[in-house]
Amino acid sequence: MVGTLKRTSARCVVATLLALFGTSACMRTARSEARPPSDALVLKAQGSFAVGGTVVTSPGTFDARNPSGAGGTLHGDHAYVFYQVPMDARPLPLVFWHGAGQSKKTWETTVDGREGFQNIFLRRRFAVYLLDQPRRGAAGRSTVASTIPATTDDQLCFGMFRIGVWPDYFPGVQFSRDPDALDQYFRAMTPNTGPYDAEVNARAVAALFKKIGPAILVTHSQSGGPGWLTVMKSPNVRAVVSYEPGSGFVFPEGEVPAPMPSLTGPLEGLAVPVEQFMALTKVPIVLYFGDNIPEEPSPNPGQDNWRVRLAMARIWRDTVNRHGGNVTLVRLPEIGIRGNTNNVEIANLLSKFLAEKQLDGGTGR
Repeated sequence: MVGTLKRTSARCVVATLLALFGTSACMRTARSEARPPSDALVLKAQGSFAVGGTVVTSPGTFDARNPSGAGGTLHGDHAYVFYQVPMDARPLPLVFWHGAGQSKKTWETTVDGREGFQNIFLRRRFAVYLLDQPRRGAAGRSTVASTIPATTDDQLCFGMFRIGVWPDYFPGVQFSRDPDALDQYFRAMTPNTGPYDAEVNARAVAALFKKIGPAILVTHSQSGGPGWLTVMKSPNVRAVVSYEPGSGFVFPEGEVPAPMPSLTGPLEGLAVPVEQFMALTKVPIVLYFGDNIPEEPSPNPGQDNWRVRLAMARIWRDTVNRHGGNVTLVRLPEIGIRGNTNNVEIANLLSKFLAEKQLDGGTGR
């Protein structure tokens, strides 16, 4: 059972905070938060592209009259990016990166029909870039073979996302009880098409920042770790907003904390050279964590899993700040936001952070 939980955790380390963005439903104001159809979005540009990746070439010479693998190529391990630019866009775009088991769908329409972060921030005059990381979603072309299992793991993911303990919802959680919303939530899951590789992902996203120039990186859960690697690879990352980063915390060599055991396996930090780590001290960073995360060991794997992730995040924050960084960790319950609330309220926190750090180009519309 522990082995099953570890494998599922790797796929489903995506907390209920997903409800704040798009693919899941939050909630008490549901349809009332949706803009009327007459409130049109006006775009200056829209499109999509692949970025980064590698090309694998087989030995030999390709013969078009007698095709085989010889001399053929495989383009893979790139990211797929969909972008929209509003009229009178602010100077710095927002780059949205999904978590485990997810795709760019995370930031699109919520499963109960409300606007997700994609549209919310378009309306606030930010250009938005929604990406599928390598070997996921529309970037599914992998250069390394893998088997995609057909695992009946919806209920385990329900717990890992901290929606509740199946089939019961946590008290106060604002996830919609509409069966259609839960159906949409589970159908947003998408598998890795190749082995998960944080370095491959970070290289592709760094290539995106090289292509588009300075921008704000917004990560969720699993992408938190490769997000730190991206900062160390690209000077164009001007700030990081990280929703419940769950793994891949990097520390200077000699300062990695001891592994933290949990019911889903130990959580370990990663060592990097201090000169690389220092890139994290040059940009403002904010981490947000929702509720239903215990401070003490829990018999519920979905919660115990996040207990150690929050603890590691606190150590990581302190380490970056000790080296001169500017990291803030926000526990939503501690500022009066519970049930993981509605996505507009959380979007307002992001807007406030960008304004305080003078990264929004001014607050007027």
